[in-house]
Amino acid sequence: MKKTPVEKLISPIQQFIRQEKSGGIVLGISVIVALILANSSWAETYHHILEYKFGFLWNGATYFEYNLHHWINDGLMAIFFFVVGLELKREIVGGELSNPRKAMLPIAAAIGGMLVPALIYFLLNRGETQSGWGIPMATDIAFALGVLYLLGNKIPLSLKVFLTALAIVDDLGAVLVIAFFYTSDISLTHLIAGSAILGVMYAGNKMGIRNVLFYAILGIAGVWTTFLLSGVHATIAAVLAAFTIPADVRLNERLFADKITGLLNDFKASDPNDKTPVLTNEQLHLLEHINKTTVQAMPPLQRLEHAMHPMVTFIIIPIFALANAGVSLSVNFNELFSTNVAIGVALGLLIGKVVGVVGFTWLCVKLNIAPFPAGMTLKNLFGIGLLASIGFTMSLFVTTLAFTNETFITQAKIGIFVASIIGGTLGYWLLNRQQKTTLQ
Repeated sequence: MKKTPVEKLISPIQQFIRQEKSGGIVLGISVIVALILANSSWAETYHHILEYKFGFLWNGATYFEYNLHHWINDGLMAIFFFVVGLELKREIVGGELSNPRKAMLPIAAAIGGMLVPALIYFLLNRGETQSGWGIPMATDIAFALGVLYLLGNKIPLSLKVFLTALAIVDDLGAVLVIAFFYTSDISLTHLIAGSAILGVMYAGNKMGIRNVLFYAILGIAGVWTTFLLSGVHATIAAVLAAFTIPADVRLNERLFADKITGLLNDFKASDPNDKTPVLTNEQLHLLEHINKTTVQAMPPLQRLEHAMHPMVTFIIIPIFALANAGVSLSVNFNELFSTNVAIGVALGLLIGKVVGVVGFTWLCVKLNIAPFPAGMTLKNLFGIGLLASIGFTMSLFVTTLAFTNETFITQAKIGIFVASIIGGTLGYWLLNRQQKTTLQ
């Protein structure tokens, strides 16, 4: 079929979006742009825009009046965490985390990759900087998988699955850390109201409500709003709301195939309308039925995840990076190392992640809790551990929760950048070299 001019224009963009490494590339570009803006003559304008406040006016009173930076971190990132919640539920229901024995290895690796970095940071930082212990715990799934997918088919599928499962469990750990350790001044009234709305969403799931709009209205206008007012971070509301989205279907695979086959046969048997491009009423009715049947065979959870993933990957995360990665590099060494924040974050990610991921995984294998996945060796496990030290998006996000002091925030960001660049580069080199050695 001949492509239209518009299709020719859009096709390369669609192909780029479908590639696994594309998200990491766009995120990397966003980081570079943010760093350029923050270290150029535009720096003052860049920071001024992020501090611009807006909210809602009602009867002369202003509600939800926050600056742009706050709206990005609490609003847009809530959408990111909603998709994280959808991915978590999918993995638990029918993915790598649904089989306890298969899930044990990435779970152990993720736990080790969270505990050891936090411990390293905590040992180096006491007093007013100790609240940053959660920063080096996180793995950036977009960047880590982006680097891994740059290696293409050189890497066994089992390694990609292992890193994905590890990063998803890591995200869950980050969510729990935010919920329990970076939440304060809780309003029980709003929290109870939000929990009640979550209960309604859960009841709707059990009653068989599959309308995505039902969950969207209650999730945004109800759960997100009440949690934001309660003092519990709004991103937690997003994850909890995601867990109420139905993961089952009205039509199983066999019934769907039978129904679609019957409808397609009816469509073929219908009177053709070859004279004009307009469909007959019968054809239109059959296509609507096919569309409705297809929707019934798709779990709302996966439908939402599939629809929202490109928006999160190519719009929300890059905007977050633009708003949070802008660090002035004209920091003198005395100021950079006036505390151990930068070194604690850098060593936590670069050393802690590798020791935690490799150590806990090796221990699980030695104790016969779970075997190595096919194609995994201790050497390429080290490569995975290094890629797990890319803690970009989540680490930056936790930094905004852990500190209010601009000096500490800058130190933490520089520690994140240094560790992520070194970890990503070494991880790529080690996995690429290991594969070449194997081929020889």
